[in-house]
Amino acid sequence: MQGRADTPDAMQQLGRNAAAGLRPGTVIALVGGLGAGKTHWTKGLVAGLGSAAEVTSPTFGLVHEYPGGTMPVFHFDFYRLESAEELLALGWDEYLESGGVVIAEWGDKFPGLLPPDAHWLCFHIEPGGGRTIREGSA
Repeated sequence: MQGRADTPDAMQQLGRNAAAGLRPGTVIALVGGLGAGKTHWTKGLVAGLGSAAEVTSPTFGLVHEYPGGTMPVFHFDFYRLESAEELLALGWDEYLESGGVVIAEWGDKFPGLLPPDAHWLCFHIEPGGGRTIREGSA
C-alpha cells in the first residue's frame, strides 16, 4: 500500500492498486497532515473496488458511505471529533462489524478504538511537493 505520488492522479492510482488485496472487514487508518493525499488515495481505493461514488473528505459529515462495487466503504474523518464517545455515538462498532472496508482519516487521534489488525498508512508531503505513503503505526 505504500508508494510515491507526484500528482493527485498518481495518488489515486496508489489507492486503486491497494484495493486489489482488500477483504471485507479491512480497517485502514490514514495519518498525515492537511493536503497530504489521504482523500485522493481514498478516491482511488473506492474506484478500485468498482464503486462510481463521488468521494469527498468527510471532515464536516464525519463519515461517508460508498456503496456499490465489490464491498461498501465507510470513510471516517476523526479530525473534528473531540472524544472517543463521539466516535462511538456515530456507530463506530457497527461499522467495524459491517463487512465493508473502513477507512479512518486522522486515525492516530483515537488509536485505541482501531482493531489490532488495522493497516496504518502514514502520508507525508515531500519538500519538492510530492507525496509518499509508508506503512506503519501511529
